[in-house]
Amino acid sequence: MFGSRRSHSPAPQPRPRAGVRAAALTVPLALAGVLGAAAPPAQADPPAPHSRPAQCRGEGVDPDARIRYRSDTVINAPLSTVFSLQTDVERWPSWQPPVLTAERLDPGPLRKGSRFRWTTPAPATPSTPATTLKITSTVRQLQRGHCVLWRGPAIGEGLRIDEGVHLWTFTKVKGGVRVHTEETWTGAQVEADIPTATAALGAGLDAWLRDLKTTAEARAHGR
Repeated sequence: MFGSRRSHSPAPQPRPRAGVRAAALTVPLALAGVLGAAAPPAQADPPAPHSRPAQCRGEGVDPDARIRYRSDTVINAPLSTVFSLQTDVERWPSWQPPVLTAERLDPGPLRKGSRFRWTTPAPATPSTPATTLKITSTVRQLQRGHCVLWRGPAIGEGLRIDEGVHLWTFTKVKGGVRVHTEETWTGAQVEADIPTATAALGAGLDAWLRDLKTTAEARAHGR
């Protein structure tokens, strides 16, 4: 998802991995339009409210990924409202314009092992065509009211991200809920231009946080 809001700088990158993973494994939900349009320049990332790497039930983003980004916001709404919005994936299109369609692939509440499929447009770039990405995500970890981690391949005509891992954590703080998100990507196409891919990832995550904050606060305060 592209957002017009300013982005934060990516977290320090680890040393390059020895090669690109061959299998397509995952892609995060902040991907809507991630590789199109000009992303805003990165700026200083505020201190993360975590003394150690964020995780959900002991699992976090890919520590070896060369493309990564993290961001935080405080939402003035009940934790139950924020968490419900984020995990009710079938209703994402109602509050996230870049999500064209979203469907659950299994019944019941979202939980570890749940799968869902959604689509989002990706505008053209100098190296990739405009396309619609189809993303099939699998929930790897979930703790109600606290965190969720998912993965899923994103594939479009002429565009592919081989692996992405997307983590969200939710913490009650003064003034509402602090939402922390971070995401990593791997894949030959995105790793060919790491700065551009990182800036695009950041723009998408910032836009997602903006939409989540706007929608949750409107729902909580009857706007």
